[in-house]
Amino acid sequence: MKNFGKQLPISLVIAALALAALTQGSVLAIQFGEPDSENRYPYVGLVVFYTTDEDGNLIPLWRCSGAQIAPRVFLTAGHCAGYDPDLDITPTHAQVWFEVGPIELDPNWEPGEPCTPDVTGYPCGGGVIGTPIAHPEWTGSLTIPDTHDVGLVIFDEDIILPEYGKLAPEGYLDALATQRGLQEVHFTVVGYGLQSVRPFLQAERTRYVGEVMLIDLRSALNDGYNIQYTNDPGLGTGSGGTCFGDSGGPVIHKTSTGEEVIVGVNSFVLNANCMGSAFAYRVDTQHARYFLANYVELP
Repeated sequence: MKNFGKQLPISLVIAALALAALTQGSVLAIQFGEPDSENRYPYVGLVVFYTTDEDGNLIPLWRCSGAQIAPRVFLTAGHCAGYDPDLDITPTHAQVWFEVGPIELDPNWEPGEPCTPDVTGYPCGGGVIGTPIAHPEWTGSLTIPDTHDVGLVIFDEDIILPEYGKLAPEGYLDALATQRGLQEVHFTVVGYGLQSVRPFLQAERTRYVGEVMLIDLRSALNDGYNIQYTNDPGLGTGSGGTCFGDSGGPVIHKTSTGEEVIVGVNSFVLNANCMGSAFAYRVDTQHARYFLANYVELP
């Protein structure tokens, strides 16, 4: 949850979009999905980003989701790994937990407080520490349509998991849309965070899985850079959606041979109640792959 609770009022979101630049404040999680109780996505993790105080203690800033795509490379959103203009901070450290959850909050930590030696659990300890890196053109704002909203966490040592997320090949979604049109193309979304907005905010720090349906790839909001997908679970377009809580979680498509590939990372929504549609930044574009190729072997 960015800044452990920060949200951007929808009136500001709409106004900013009219100017083709959306200041980041909305972050996403799976709503109305199902817990990943069978650990189908062991490579999807909960990531906390930090800065440090003058004594060198980690200070938790916000949390997001993401996917381990290689032994030392964790994929997430640029606005998670990069500069935040509201706080005027760029995170210096990140820590990832891969448990299904719920991941328990350490009772010795208070929101806003730095990590101290007596806090050994979440959000200060128990995960794997790495270095956050945002796309070099991430500015702190969602510049529509090419937001550059992709980032990574790089670990010093290999993270051994049962499997790693697989990136889609270049142009995968364009070819898919050409073959099938825009109807009945479904994606799986995976992440941690809020499960609903009404009647109560629910943040369980549990990995949830849902299904959404493609709306558009080529509108002015997308233009080949973003995926716009449904965000209205229960209305015949899928069993889940994304909502305020965690960004950076993978958007996954199943190929004709049954392989699951990551086509995007959750980026932003337009509706304060997380209904209607949501957007992910594509990772199968030449622009995104140019950044990713510096850190991971691409298909």
